[in-house]
Amino acid sequence: MSFAETALLGALAGFTIYLGLPFARMEIVSVRMRVALSMFAVGVLAFLFVDVLEHAFEIVEHAVESFKDGHDGFGRPLGLTVMLGVGFAAGTAGLATLQRARPKGPTRPPVAGGSTDVLDAETAARLGAERDAARGRALQTSLVIAIAIGIHNFAEGLAIGVSASTGEIGLATVLIIGFALHNATEGFGIVGPLGDVRPSWRWLAAVGLIGGGPTFLGSIVGYNVTSEPLELLFYAVAGGAILYVIGEVWNGMRRFGHRELGLWLVSAGFMVGIVTDLVVAYGGG
Repeated sequence: MSFAETALLGALAGFTIYLGLPFARMEIVSVRMRVALSMFAVGVLAFLFVDVLEHAFEIVEHAVESFKDGHDGFGRPLGLTVMLGVGFAAGTAGLATLQRARPKGPTRPPVAGGSTDVLDAETAARLGAERDAARGRALQTSLVIAIAIGIHNFAEGLAIGVSASTGEIGLATVLIIGFALHNATEGFGIVGPLGDVRPSWRWLAAVGLIGGGPTFLGSIVGYNVTSEPLELLFYAVAGGAILYVIGEVWNGMRRFGHRELGLWLVSAGFMVGIVTDLVVAYGGG
């Protein structure tokens, strides 16, 4: 498979993420529907969390086995283990620190006294500021999800590029098909936490590029460069970021109730992730 063909098919695998993004433009009035979509997204993210850490552990375990067999020194497995921990911490605590440092919107209540018109105007302004802040938080959470998925997809693109460059055409083809199906579900993971926030088409195009574009970039890098430490670092950061986002979405949905419905949809999202990933497993990926 040529470099151009690999890059083109890597782009195809990545940009199927756009199939799920238009759901964010639908007017979802029902609280139950918001909870269902968000918790389905949590299920997809939970599968991605398991998937990326499984790949990360495989890299570290392979280094440990090489050390045990006398092929490598102790420094390699130790370094990879530290890299796994640091990357994971960057994805969890690092994102939490960045989000906490983000400037908060005005939350001061209206001042008592004065005319009713003034109070009404101040109340309306405060409520408007709160709505804007809630919209900003929802968009930020979805953006963080897109970044985490993008990091994960870069590692997937590396797998496509490496298999294509080494002449494993059958495996590369199956990986492309499997990741294309898999990435199609990731769009739900991005738009689920938005709730009743309707983003612009431009915003959706941007997060799709952030989430799906790295598959294309990874296939290019993987075709020319093979680096297990680089792959491990991306998996570790992605795993930490996905776990952080799951916690944020879960906490945000708790206030709406519908606990049993939410758990059923978490299970459904997790199973969708498993089913789409079986295509990759069937091909030996």
